[in-house]
Amino acid sequence: MTTPAWDPAQYLRHSGHRLRPFTDLLARVPALPAERPRIADLGCGPGNATALLAERWPAGRITGYDNSPEMLERARAGQEGDRLDFAFADARTWTPEEPHDLILTNATLQWVPGHLDRFADWTAALKPGGAIALQVPDNTDAPLHALMRELAATPRWASRLADILRAPDSVHTPGAYLDRLARLGCATDVWQTTYQHVLTGEDPVLDWVKGTGLRPALTALADDPDARDAFVTEYRDLLRKAYPATPYGTVLPFRRLFAVAVKGA
Repeated sequence: MTTPAWDPAQYLRHSGHRLRPFTDLLARVPALPAERPRIADLGCGPGNATALLAERWPAGRITGYDNSPEMLERARAGQEGDRLDFAFADARTWTPEEPHDLILTNATLQWVPGHLDRFADWTAALKPGGAIALQVPDNTDAPLHALMRELAATPRWASRLADILRAPDSVHTPGAYLDRLARLGCATDVWQTTYQHVLTGEDPVLDWVKGTGLRPALTALADDPDARDAFVTEYRDLLRKAYPATPYGTVLPFRRLFAVAVKGA
């Protein structure tokens, strides 16, 4: 899987729908052990969700981490201060340098191969009573992704797009997250939610995925605009059949997986 180039403006076009899972995750995070908690938002993207952490814990010290310069530039615009800052980090290697009360990662770990193995380092850095909270899209079997992979594997595209997209096993079963975090001494709650997003506008499902899952293909074809546009057009036509428009919009069913793990004393 290639490292995609990110477009904050495209990502934020559906910010209302994308924020819903974050707020649902945040609602299940318990009281933290410190009055002035140390919090990390790993994979903060454009920082609009990170700002909600500052609202929830106004006395906290919060850092949003991302490996996209474009996302960090957008996140830093007008937001940084004494309590909230942003820094470069890669979730594949990031390890906290000080004790934390909360390590949160939202819609990021699906891009991190082997991410279950990161939990041991993160749990070790939690204070007793601290928490790991995560959310990942859990829909690689949905037409949104399956059609993209099938198209990329056709003779026209395989030489350029083979093995660059998210694999079907980029997210694990709910039981795998529960087992890994519980074995690390955490009281763990894992659940799934399927959202029925009603999207509007022309080809809204394509517009949605241009901000996320399609980014590796767009990045790989960036040096050949004609090929990029041809691939997007073929994929658009497949999406139109898989997600037909209705009089009230286009429905995008979207399943997500959540976990909140609280470290024991």
